[in-house]
Amino acid sequence: MEDHDKKQRQPHCLVLAYPTQGHINPMLQFSKRLQHKGVRVTVIFSHFALKTIHKKSTSIALESISDGFDDGGVTSAESDKAYLDRFWQTGPRTLTELLEKLINSGNTFDCLVYDSFLPWALDVAKRFGVLGAPFFTQSLAVNTIYYHTHKGNLKLPFTESEVSLPGLPTLSCCDLPSFLYVKGAYPGFTGMVVNQFSNIEKADFVLCNTFYELEQEVADWQGKIFPLRTIGPTIPSMLLDKRIQDDNDYGFDLFKPNNDDCMKWLSDKPRGSVVYVSLGSLVVLDTEQTEEMAWGLRDSGYYFLWVVRETELEKVPKDFLESSEKGFVVTWCPQIQVLEHEAVGCFVTHCGWNSTLEAISLGVPVVGMPQWTDQSTDAKYIVDVWKMGVKVEADPKGIVRRESLKQCIKEVMETERGKEMKRNANKWKDLAKRAFEEGGSSDKCFEDLVKHLVTSPNAQVPRK
Repeated sequence: MEDHDKKQRQPHCLVLAYPTQGHINPMLQFSKRLQHKGVRVTVIFSHFALKTIHKKSTSIALESISDGFDDGGVTSAESDKAYLDRFWQTGPRTLTELLEKLINSGNTFDCLVYDSFLPWALDVAKRFGVLGAPFFTQSLAVNTIYYHTHKGNLKLPFTESEVSLPGLPTLSCCDLPSFLYVKGAYPGFTGMVVNQFSNIEKADFVLCNTFYELEQEVADWQGKIFPLRTIGPTIPSMLLDKRIQDDNDYGFDLFKPNNDDCMKWLSDKPRGSVVYVSLGSLVVLDTEQTEEMAWGLRDSGYYFLWVVRETELEKVPKDFLESSEKGFVVTWCPQIQVLEHEAVGCFVTHCGWNSTLEAISLGVPVVGMPQWTDQSTDAKYIVDVWKMGVKVEADPKGIVRRESLKQCIKEVMETERGKEMKRNANKWKDLAKRAFEEGGSSDKCFEDLVKHLVTSPNAQVPRK
């Protein structure tokens, strides 16, 4: 804990996470940073997530509420829309019950930080008379696109060839989040990402997992609209600025990682010789795409560490591993430790925002293979704005063929352009580190947040 005036009251912040790995990780790292600044933190999961998560010991208090699927979580719902509808019905009631329980047991709290996918939590916070702040786990660029969609400035489905929005580069149709240009795609999620802004005018802060230098133009624009605070990148401190001792990993996994085998396999590989491949915790490829990916990795000629979730393993060709002596397939792994390893030369990724920030923070160039949601926009920035990677192109069937993947890997690993990507990746790595050093842009945002929590009135009972 950093030195703060001991006479100051210790504020208490509640942090409500959306129960998927890509949302849990950044909110936990935010919580660790806040606690390091002297704030007491309680993280709230769904009942199912809390009882199934693989976690290390932590000084952060944990609580849970019901999402309506206590026995199976999000994957047990018949559809995305069904899950979200029930969570929106159940969540406000069970969150209110939890907060009343905390008060009745002698606890007070000053602020509720909630995943922006759950805007109803802000209404609950205001009923209890405390500060409320959405936490956006997407980039500022993507948030801006969703905001303009919410305001009606972008009509769905988007049919123009390109769009210009404040603070953003000109975007083609396929650079937009997939919800916006694929008619009828994921209707439940479309409503959710647009509704993130349904009550945002009531928010006391708007927190975003990015850092100012990474998205400066759009941060300046959003800062005129919202009380914006850029508090990222939310990766473990010992892999970034090293200001929080022993913060080496996220510490909470919905999937059991294969840590020892992964790191042992990497340990005897030459520097920059390994292609690390992971499409995250949610992406599902069909069998044809999985097979093309497998043979593209083999044909590249490089060592590769490929994460294929257990539910997807049957799609990998039966004779693939026998014919690919340089490959190692695992069902999950400690991604940040892998990306930090000197043997890794590039990262084949779906361009989810957490994976993108990890690549930036650890200086690893990217082969982008976006699949849906915000990933196409992230890939646009990786290639054309940050200039630290390439994007594979799909054929008319939407399949990335083995030759395309092979050529992209070789471009990053072998060419002069690839060396320039690596230099740019290292530049962003340095800027990410500076953001959290004392006086850096993200550090200042945390200090400002703590100051407001310390001076805010503390709620004892709900507002009637």
